[in-house]
Amino acid sequence: MGFIQKFVLPKDVDLAAALLAQTSATRKIVQDLHAAYILHDEQAFSAIGAKTDETRAIKEKNMKELLDVFIAPYDKESIFRFITQLDWIALSVKHFAVEVDAYHNKQELDAYRDIFELLRDMASLLEDGFRQLSRKQLPDIGLIHDKYDLLVEFRARHVAQLLQQDDFKHIIIHKDILAQLKEIAKRMHVTANTLEDMAIKIM
Repeated sequence: MGFIQKFVLPKDVDLAAALLAQTSATRKIVQDLHAAYILHDEQAFSAIGAKTDETRAIKEKNMKELLDVFIAPYDKESIFRFITQLDWIALSVKHFAVEVDAYHNKQELDAYRDIFELLRDMASLLEDGFRQLSRKQLPDIGLIHDKYDLLVEFRARHVAQLLQQDDFKHIIIHKDILAQLKEIAKRMHVTANTLEDMAIKIM
């Protein structure tokens, strides 16, 4: 039986646990974004790059396991999208940090605390949603959608305030910063939709 199990039977993979690990790692990197730019935690700044490498390694491992597993706990196509979209969230955070640190004083983003806090909350809700799915419960994706809507509203207000200023360089830089923050939120919104798709197919 040992020979058959090793070489003939499909690989036994706990794909649900692997996906939860990637979701948790993604949540942590978004929390580091908040800690770095709002709480000014120096360790969080350095952690963003390292954790992006970690999330990429988890993504590649999960992709390999998805290919190896014979019976998946959820729809395979949905799992593929979920894995790649989680990776996009982490990459969006990394790209934000790279660009902001290249041309902006990171100490000047306190005005966008409301947006950073919403991003942190969305990441936590995404992880909670996957935990609910693991327990065969329908994830409350509506909360993530609501926070995305609120974030878009906050961003619009910040842009309106920017346009009242005369420093065009400042306006251009900060509009780009706000656009990138919205992009991170959009990635989480799309990932939440995929999570809901996974849930509907097994309920």
